[in-house]
Amino acid sequence: MDRSSPEKLILVNREPNGIAIVTINRPDSLNSLTKAMIADLAHAFKTLDRDESVRVIILTGSGRSFCSGVDLTAAEDVFKGDVKDAETDTVVQMERCRKPIIGAIRGFAVTAGFEIALACDILVAAKGARFLDTHTRFGIFPSWGLSQKLSRIIGVNKAREVSLTATPLTAEVAERLGFVNHVVEEGELLKKSREIADAIVKNNQDMVLRYKSVINDGIKLDLGHALSLEKERGHDYYSGMTKEQFKKMQEFIAGRSSKKQSKL
Repeated sequence: MDRSSPEKLILVNREPNGIAIVTINRPDSLNSLTKAMIADLAHAFKTLDRDESVRVIILTGSGRSFCSGVDLTAAEDVFKGDVKDAETDTVVQMERCRKPIIGAIRGFAVTAGFEIALACDILVAAKGARFLDTHTRFGIFPSWGLSQKLSRIIGVNKAREVSLTATPLTAEVAERLGFVNHVVEEGELLKKSREIADAIVKNNQDMVLRYKSVINDGIKLDLGHALSLEKERGHDYYSGMTKEQFKKMQEFIAGRSSKKQSKL
């Protein structure tokens, strides 16, 4: 049974094709987050990660915006709470999630919403979507990774400009800088996200999980150590394969080759 908060502010919909859609559902407040919503969102990712029927997760927001950040009327409750509690930390649970996470962004992704977008593996944005870092404007110290992750994706100078001036990074510029994967018409947002999810679902699930892990773990290291990590995990993977698994791999490759030949 799908779990949502009592007020249905975090919705989880499992589809029969292996795709789960998580929706931040507080549109009247532009999907601003309360402490309870942050905990519920963390719980949703933790639960979906354990659900073997779920292979890809799409995260989106209802209404006009993705997420306008923390509800500042509850700021003290959020920021002075137990920020080290990983179990109720949305971004920690997203980073721990083995399944690929696709962010479907419309409207604004502001501060905490920006950081949640940064925790996604692939981003699809509607035309006109904007990413805004208001930490310096409101005197809030970043704690979900924005000060470190953004510069590694779009470059240090551009990240400094986005964060120190608190001016929006448009979806179109974000796509050019390699942060957003695709910019689409608003009506195509979930369609494009599902297309990407479907392409992932068609692949070997075990390898999808392993590949996401080695990319995400390797990006935290320098290139030399990252290459060693890949080599080590590759060795462990092949060492653990049985003759039957190698045979199935060869049969699969042979089958694909024969299909290509028949089309020539």
